[in-house]
Amino acid sequence: MKFGSKILQLVAAAALLLASPARATTEIMWWHAMSGELGRQVEKLAADFNASQSDYRIVPAYKGNYTETVTAAIFAFRSRSQPAIVQVNEIATATMMAARGAIYPVFELMRDQSEALTPSAYLPAVAGYYADTAGNMLSFPFNASTPILYYNKDMFRAAGLDPNAPPKTWPEVGDAAKRLRAAGAPCGLTTSWPSWINVENFSAFHNLPIATKSNGFGGLDAQLIFNNPLVVRHIAQLAEWQTTKVYDYSGRGQAAEPRFQKGECGIFIGSSGTRADIKANSHFEVGYGMMPYYPDAEGAPQNSIIGGATLWVLRDRPLAEYAGVAKFFAYLSRPEVQAAWHQNTGYLPVTKAAFDLSRAQGFYDRNPGAEISIEQITLKPPTDNSKGIRLGSFVLIRGVIEEELEQAFAGKRSAQAALDMAVERSNRLLRQFERANPDQ
Repeated sequence: MKFGSKILQLVAAAALLLASPARATTEIMWWHAMSGELGRQVEKLAADFNASQSDYRIVPAYKGNYTETVTAAIFAFRSRSQPAIVQVNEIATATMMAARGAIYPVFELMRDQSEALTPSAYLPAVAGYYADTAGNMLSFPFNASTPILYYNKDMFRAAGLDPNAPPKTWPEVGDAAKRLRAAGAPCGLTTSWPSWINVENFSAFHNLPIATKSNGFGGLDAQLIFNNPLVVRHIAQLAEWQTTKVYDYSGRGQAAEPRFQKGECGIFIGSSGTRADIKANSHFEVGYGMMPYYPDAEGAPQNSIIGGATLWVLRDRPLAEYAGVAKFFAYLSRPEVQAAWHQNTGYLPVTKAAFDLSRAQGFYDRNPGAEISIEQITLKPPTDNSKGIRLGSFVLIRGVIEEELEQAFAGKRSAQAALDMAVERSNRLLRQFERANPDQ
């Protein structure tokens, strides 16, 4: 009888367990701008985190390019259908900061959820770009890149150039590009992201200001001042080379990259984040070098600045989601996770520990050139001119700069006139942004 009673108790207990609802998994939407192979790496990150625990499920969703993604998030916020996490490119940092009621600063989130966030663990050029004046990180560093020089070693050999000696200065780049053209190359040199490389990073690498007020970090009343003699000299040189295809303008964004991959241009300056893509799609031996500089410029080379994007947290989501976001960011901070992301994509390892782990794993020994981007952004401690840019409406400003560069490259305006016009037009956009955000 006692045995039968025991069986009945076990059956009853089992029935209660079956009737009890399982603990629900909290889903967290992550809107991003990564397509192709990068999109697959984003999916893998989310899947690996989801497999590491059972309380939260990150759901990544591709929303188009950076502009399209942040625009979608803004419209979604107005209808209270915003994601918890949105990927935003670096030049929209000031715009995101101005949306105080919409963003949940990452340092506050991690503090509220008792998760560690140590700014000193990140590479200085990364942490400084996304922190406020007190050093508090406002968004979570995710995909960081910087421009580097790529060159076609096969074309160098054919032109009688040393395939193991990348040009280091702008005069050396010009000489090499002329040799490449003489050897039959359709174009000697091309660059992607025209403003980011030829104005923004050019200025940082030569320790020149883009704008007053520490490139905008010191306040919204900054004024753009990049129409200085050295930037004018550089743009004038590119425009002169354009007439003989020693330099050949390929368009905005990443339009230049396929031309390098196809063997049209022997030298290409583009994002370090495209390294894996270039390596996979180029049927020649690729060489790597740092960005060039003018050797007669005092203090050059300084350090380059980053591009890419961070993850911003949006407000007005359920509290349970924020606990999961903090867990996800803590997961992304792990050295082994950061190192794998860096190695699989070509983006910078944003933490020192991930860099050290990648080196210990022999990644840089197996992949010559992969370390150049880190060496370049850590070449010297960042200055007010080389820690980044914090200017409102900079997405629009970059468009204005590129419109005026195109005028110079097409021979329709002198370099000085084009840059003067770019500064004038861009400062009007800054003043509009300042008036729209009087409380910042």
